[in-house]
Amino acid sequence: MRDLAAGLGYLWQGQRWVAGHRRQFGFGLLPGLVTLVLYAGALVGLAYGADDFVVWATPFAEDWSDPWGGLFRGFLVFLVFALGLLLAVVTFTAVTLLVGQPFYDALSEEVDRSRSPDGTAPESELPFWHDLLISGRDSLRIVARVLVWGVLLFALGFLPFVGQSVIPAIGFCVTGFFLAEELTAVALQRRGVLLRERLTLLRSRRLLAWGFGVPLALVFLIPFVAVFLMPGAVAGATLMTRDLLNEPGRDEPGPEDMAAPGQQPTTPAPGDPSGPRTW
Repeated sequence: MRDLAAGLGYLWQGQRWVAGHRRQFGFGLLPGLVTLVLYAGALVGLAYGADDFVVWATPFAEDWSDPWGGLFRGFLVFLVFALGLLLAVVTFTAVTLLVGQPFYDALSEEVDRSRSPDGTAPESELPFWHDLLISGRDSLRIVARVLVWGVLLFALGFLPFVGQSVIPAIGFCVTGFFLAEELTAVALQRRGVLLRERLTLLRSRRLLAWGFGVPLALVFLIPFVAVFLMPGAVAGATLMTRDLLNEPGRDEPGPEDMAAPGQQPTTPAPGDPSGPRTW
């Protein structure tokens, strides 16, 4: 339970951080606004087309007596839209991070510098386009995992009672976990941590990931809220990354915490997860 509270705390701390750094907050809004317009159009299209799709996919229900045919198709329309919404919540983050990678990388680095004892931040040793390619590839892998979960949860949604109570709760947990992965990937990729290692790291502290990601998944259902929370979510995920990797930190930067003139930053020991890795 402590990790659940800690995850929610990092989400709140991230929002506080961007509130005190308005320039980073302003730049961080731009990618979310662009992505919001695209996703709003897609969801409106789904809302209008889901009914026709369900009618086309269930010709066997045409001869069912009232009200069972209508109730069955209405339930399927709800499930189709819920699945689309689930995918939208997860992929919104992935697409926004891709569109705004330069902005969010810079924001994440500033968070690291503000919390690092020596005022430095880990930097990727790869060219920008290589980093972008890796981000895109990893995002597609995450979307594939979400699709598998989405199909499974869609099928389980037909179970009486459980499909209308337990399954939606599991869906939010799945969404929250993958949201936490996508957002921590900004800071972890700069540290050279691969997707498989990121997933293993988050699975080792699922409650922390759920505490951060599930509330975010819930508020991301409100489109405009998602846009305004994205910069703070990236900042909070960077703070959570430092916790996951047990990196030393401080509450606020101060001149007394900076390295002495001429002093070199400590080189991470081999195997230290905070150090750079080769791809």
